[in-house]
Amino acid sequence: MIKIVKIQFSPAGKLYDFNANNIELKVGDKVIVETERGKSMGSVVVPPRELPEAHLHEGLKNILRKADQADLATVAANAAKEKEAHRFCLEKIKERGMEMKLVRVEYLFDGSKAIFYFTADGRVDFRELVKDLAHAFHTRIEMRQIGVRDESKMVGGIGICGRELCCSSYLREFEPVSVKMAKEQNLALNPTKISGQCGRLLCCLSYEFNTYCSLRKCLPKCGKQVKCGSVEGEVVKLNVLQGTVTVKSESEGLVTIKGDDIKPENISDRQKKPQKQEGEQQVKGEAKPTSAPGQGGKGRNKDRRNRNSDKPKKEKQ
Repeated sequence: MIKIVKIQFSPAGKLYDFNANNIELKVGDKVIVETERGKSMGSVVVPPRELPEAHLHEGLKNILRKADQADLATVAANAAKEKEAHRFCLEKIKERGMEMKLVRVEYLFDGSKAIFYFTADGRVDFRELVKDLAHAFHTRIEMRQIGVRDESKMVGGIGICGRELCCSSYLREFEPVSVKMAKEQNLALNPTKISGQCGRLLCCLSYEFNTYCSLRKCLPKCGKQVKCGSVEGEVVKLNVLQGTVTVKSESEGLVTIKGDDIKPENISDRQKKPQKQEGEQQVKGEAKPTSAPGQGGKGRNKDRRNRNSDKPKKEKQ
């Protein structure tokens, strides 16, 4: 059995499993761990739990130690370097007139690399910019292009609901969101109302989507003909949360009925006009047979030839 803890390196960031060894840890502890890009400091999110070795994935890294005052001072010094690198990089981007937006600068724990996160509409040639940054800070430079949703997660902010953005507060991974989710919840398809600060559809549209779908299954669709007691008419409006439908009746006008009171056998499609059957045409209320498809009146031509054959043929002089 091995003790496993879950670590995050940024607020609302992804969780990673690490081997706790024999170190006593609790939620909120700062620890120094070994990662693929070197040493890093993270926070314990899930306390240690024992798991058999067969359930662990390969390449499991170890927790080196708890963070001490010297480690916290190193992180504070890196934060100061990040601010200076951010200011310097903005100046160089402006001088060179580059079409890119710098979002954040991150220094590794040991200061061996500085990562510059940016957004851009397309590809950017930043080779000269990297030379300026490497000459100024004497460390390895990495330019990493990210999307607008990742930008909002890094920067943070307040959403249209008045609360902190979900992606920067607790949402660890982005889920796909579609316009269908807004339609199912009867929301106005106004881009300014259903889009977040990143310009993409609100992540919260997916929170209640499954609930609306399950509640809607118990209600008839708009346009259906329903009958409930003495009320009979067409469904013109649904209230999914209240579980009611509005029926337009010729005798009583608009009537609100609970969906549970409508039995399935009392739901039918709109009445359609009877269509003409194939091979028949309406002539003075009687059905007159027409020629078979594809023959194009060959029968009439044949009868005409038969009538002409009864006449005596003229002999050539």
